Amino acid sequence: MCFVLDGAICRADPSGTGDEQGVQVLTRGPVHEAFAGIITSNPEPGVVVPKAPPETIEEVPPDEKPEGANVTWIPGYWAWDDERTDYLWVSGVWRALPPGRQWVAGYWGKSAQGFQWTSGYWADATASETTYLPAPPATVEVGPNIEAPSADYGWTPGCWVWYEGRFAWRPGYWVEGRSDWDWSPAYYAWTPRGYVFVDGYWDYSVERRGVLFAPVYFESGVYARRGYHYSPTIAIGVGVFSDHLFLRPRYHHYYFGDYYAAGYSSGGFYASFSFESRHYGYDPIFAHERWEHRQDHEWEHHVETTYQYRRDHEDARPPRTWAAQRSISVSVKSKDSSLGVATSFDQLSKRKDGPMRFQPVARKEKQQLIQREQEVRKSRDERRTLEANTVETSNPKADKLTEPSTAKLPRSPIVAKSSDQLGKEQAPPSPHRTVQPSPKDRPKPEMSTPEPKVDKDNHQVEPLKPEYKEKPVPSKPESEQPAKREAKPETEQPVKREPKPEAERPVKREAPPEAEQPAKREPKQEPERPAREKQGENDKSGAHNENKDDQQRPSSDK
Repeated sequence: MCFVLDGAICRADPSGTGDEQGVQVLTRGPVHEAFAGIITSNPEPGVVVPKAPPETIEEVPPDEKPEGANVTWIPGYWAWDDERTDYLWVSGVWRALPPGRQWVAGYWGKSAQGFQWTSGYWADATASETTYLPAPPATVEVGPNIEAPSADYGWTPGCWVWYEGRFAWRPGYWVEGRSDWDWSPAYYAWTPRGYVFVDGYWDYSVERRGVLFAPVYFESGVYARRGYHYSPTIAIGVGVFSDHLFLRPRYHHYYFGDYYAAGYSSGGFYASFSFESRHYGYDPIFAHERWEHRQDHEWEHHVETTYQYRRDHEDARPPRTWAAQRSISVSVKSKDSSLGVATSFDQLSKRKDGPMRFQPVARKEKQQLIQREQEVRKSRDERRTLEANTVETSNPKADKLTEPSTAKLPRSPIVAKSSDQLGKEQAPPSPHRTVQPSPKDRPKPEMSTPEPKVDKDNHQVEPLKPEYKEKPVPSKPESEQPAKREAKPETEQPVKREPKPEAERPVKREAPPEAEQPAKREPKQEPERPAREKQGENDKSGAHNENKDDQQRPSSDK
């Protein structure tokens, strides 16, 4: 931690313990979304909370950084902690920027129900405009439909894309894995103005991505001090991404640490091995881990059994705070090296056996990074203003979708070098050539995603209906069924308006309902009624029809 006294930055904690009065360094919590962001199959609006976020903390980068020309500091932000019903600070990160991308920072915005989070995303660095689309249809991804070329390939899920004025399905495909790179497939990022399509790109593996710092809980009196600055000193080990990683789609974040208790699964936390297998989305980090262990056919089973053991044994879980981790003495619990999820940055930067090497941050560069923090705030505010001006993205008549809304993208101060600038040795693999979407695959009109509700009395966020898809977690086969049952209320009303789309599209899509109509008017056929009906038919029909009816009528009627 540090303060600014007479314009000079002074460390308040030179011992590197990371704690001071009114400050609690955590060894569990959300992962900075610029370091790793989750990809959901069906995007949802951001979480709404009843309390406004505090003013952004003045954050100062550490004195050392990882080596590399494409490494920079990305400032932290406030995240909502529903267990505390308060905000905690997601510390900034040293980040090796994914080549050819620019960071569009997330923000808290005022909504009719409270304060809503809109996530950041890595946009194409060459893009100068943003296109906001209507809500994409529900995914139809079910997994691979063709055999992998070899064990070195991983499956990338398909997705809906805007094609020739409407949504069309782009099938999934196999991508050859790379030891130093993670493939991040295409997905949609929700915003108050519409949905932004983020195309697939290569990112550094987590070991080469930079330094993730511990989140911090501040008492309000601390950061409100005049001239207060914060500089993170506790780093999170990359081992958490293979040992203690969870995904929480409703909050649009990865979480690390102790979220093993059974109650967390019903609260929307998913262990990495279950998120993708249940078709909630795609986890690039777990996909890379699986690729690394592709020759070990028992690896996924081992990951699941380890999770179950920690879920059932509290003493096998990692500590939740930096103070608790330091207090762990030589014991049975401390023999598990994976339980030590954090370390002081000073010790990390001096290690010679790690995947990264560190170098001092020059005084001039640090001043530039501090100035860049102001630029990030400005860019974030511009994005908030831009996306607050909502545009109608669906036709109330449901006969067609409106044209996408295009706006100028606020300039990002965090832009990565292109592959050409990095050179062949540091450049990522060439992007995969995606399959052209099929014009025949056209979705039915759907209702827009419902807005989240807030219980202001209890200050608890009421999850969206998609959250309750995830409640029956204990058994895998049943976990997908609630999702289907929850989807019905969202689609029943639009079905009533489907006659209008029928006039526009080929009748083939609506053929099944029309074919079922005669089944509902079966009283016209009534061949099995008593003999008086039989006699009536004999009077009106010829001998040929009578014999034919007798052949089809059950023997009891004959």
